Amino acid sequence: MRKYYPNYSIGTDAYADIPMVCEKYGTKAVIIGGKRALAAAADLIKEAVKDSKITITGVFEYGGEASREHIDELNSHQEVVDADMIFACGGGKAIDTCKVLAQESKRPFFTFPTIASTCASCTSLGIIYHPDGSLREYSFQEKPSEWIFINTQVIANAPVKYLWAGIGDTMAKFYECTTSARGDGDELDHSTSMGVQISNLCAKPLVKYGVEALEECKNHRPGKALEEVILGIIVSTGFVSNLVGIDLNTGLAHACYNGFTVCRSTEEHGHLHGEIVAYCILILLKVDHQEDEFKKIYEFSKNMGFPVKLADIHATLDDMDAVITKALSGIDVRKWPYEVTPDMILDAVKKIEEVSF
Repeated sequence: MRKYYPNYSIGTDAYADIPMVCEKYGTKAVIIGGKRALAAAADLIKEAVKDSKITITGVFEYGGEASREHIDELNSHQEVVDADMIFACGGGKAIDTCKVLAQESKRPFFTFPTIASTCASCTSLGIIYHPDGSLREYSFQEKPSEWIFINTQVIANAPVKYLWAGIGDTMAKFYECTTSARGDGDELDHSTSMGVQISNLCAKPLVKYGVEALEECKNHRPGKALEEVILGIIVSTGFVSNLVGIDLNTGLAHACYNGFTVCRSTEEHGHLHGEIVAYCILILLKVDHQEDEFKKIYEFSKNMGFPVKLADIHATLDDMDAVITKALSGIDVRKWPYEVTPDMILDAVKKIEEVSF
């Protein structure tokens, strides 16, 4: 069994480390990313390598969707084929595109996240879609990126909504991982045990620094709070994902999120993934009778502007039968310390609707 974990550089000067890290892998690199990500970071990357042995031989948009078709399109460019290494720049879909492209051609890749919304920069999992946006496959690669270059100024300049949603999604990792692992005790192997322990860093720092980090992002001034939250979203969560199996990587919050994908009004209003997951954490805590933690996270959610009522995600109690059916149809709670029933979820939602503190 092999386990790989990327190193990282973080700070406003993170790109200064590119020559030191990357020169041993070759001399030719291409930058691939989303349009806005390339506008934010490509020139900074070029500047960082201008006096090094590395030449940026091309800059390409990834295509807007992490699809096989766009991977094939990128491989039609000779600069991409001839590159010694891939610089993946942007958010989750751009990075997953590069992840699969690089690994299938057995080349190293390096990630340059320009938003802090997922842990894609740190994981070996690439999620591939059809061109219409529907899910095609989960592509598990042998290893994640060689190094993550996290420029906090670039992330601070990005729209704050991505950081906001990233916080909601990341916090679920702690509650789902620890609940899924409950009762396993000494049966967990070393890697899984380490992942469960690290998952604590997916929630506590975000609760501590979340509100302040949003302010730093809104003001485009990265400080300690933003850095701590970015590390929680990208690095801590990525390490947990690499260490634990699929059953501990998900749970009741993401089951309920999947449920809300069948709620037309929720979908039509464009609520972000992490935004809905943040609400679903409240469901998890109610179902699991973690009352003290529920009160703490409910207050935190209000302070963050996360949804705390069905109306906040344009849903009603009338939608819940379909939501719950969908939620319990997948694999998310097949590894849970008890059977989750439809009534448990419905009762939890009703109790959350009644909360007034």
